[in-house]
Amino acid sequence: MSTMVSERLLAPSRWRWWEIALWLAFLAAPVALPSHAALINEIAILALFALSLDVILGYAGIVSLGHAAFFGLGAYGAALFAKHVMPDPLLGLAVGTALGALLGAITSPMIVRGTDLTRLMVTMGVALVLLELANKFDDITGGADGLQGVVMGPLLGRFEFDLGARVASFYSLAVLFLAFLLLRRIVRSPLGVSLQALRDNRLRLMAIGLSVRGRLAAVYTLGAALAGAAGALLAQTTGFASLDVLEFHRSADVMTALIIGGTGWLWGGLVGAIAFKVLHDLLSAITPQYWTFWIGLILVLLMLVGRERLLRPRQWFRKS
Repeated sequence: MSTMVSERLLAPSRWRWWEIALWLAFLAAPVALPSHAALINEIAILALFALSLDVILGYAGIVSLGHAAFFGLGAYGAALFAKHVMPDPLLGLAVGTALGALLGAITSPMIVRGTDLTRLMVTMGVALVLLELANKFDDITGGADGLQGVVMGPLLGRFEFDLGARVASFYSLAVLFLAFLLLRRIVRSPLGVSLQALRDNRLRLMAIGLSVRGRLAAVYTLGAALAGAAGALLAQTTGFASLDVLEFHRSADVMTALIIGGTGWLWGGLVGAIAFKVLHDLLSAITPQYWTFWIGLILVLLMLVGRERLLRPRQWFRKS
């Protein structure tokens, strides 16, 4: 019996042909589409941000409306580190990731004990507090004017960040790929299976003697760390950090991307990020003032028509 369970856990970890093909396409995109390198960089950062939310929402069932708190803290941390300590991108990325994880660990006790409504209020409250602190201490953060003068050193000591964002897009895609590998391994491990069981029936998991709060705290900290990494990437690749990284629309955008792509499925974050950013780019070029109306209309149609009809390829990919 244990052998059968082990084989079932290991079987999904094998890479399928379409996963390899898609990742090769993603990694080759900056070369194939050099004029859209900046957009590719934005997509990669949003996809990493979406993965960080999906791992806590889609797999553990933790609802959040303030995920921008970790994103913004990672962005400011990486920017301040580059400006005042060392401009090395990888060290700055580590700092942003660590700050996100630290905030996640500090706030996790309030998350694991509350109801869904409590979690919504706490997560949104934390983001609003950080936003006000960043605005208040403008001598450190730059306040409403943003933190300017952030100059990054060459990546790996060799690759300078160019104005065309080609190096930035490769950098962000590489970090996204590593994060995807990590999460793929985690969600298909016994820990990941227990998280999904917790999401579906917490009482049953408690009845068999597994720690619910410990698992929730661990996955929440992991999601916060990845969100901090996404924020650090944004600050490093743009050379700028402002109050915008902590505002509510950041949390709303990543939630929208997950709604489009689907939760509880790692590829959902990537698909949602691509769809959201491409739609944003196209619609804002056509109607700059009303692009949010069309995004909202698409979401309404998605809910009315039914995800299972529009996302049938997703089911096929899962079985293949």
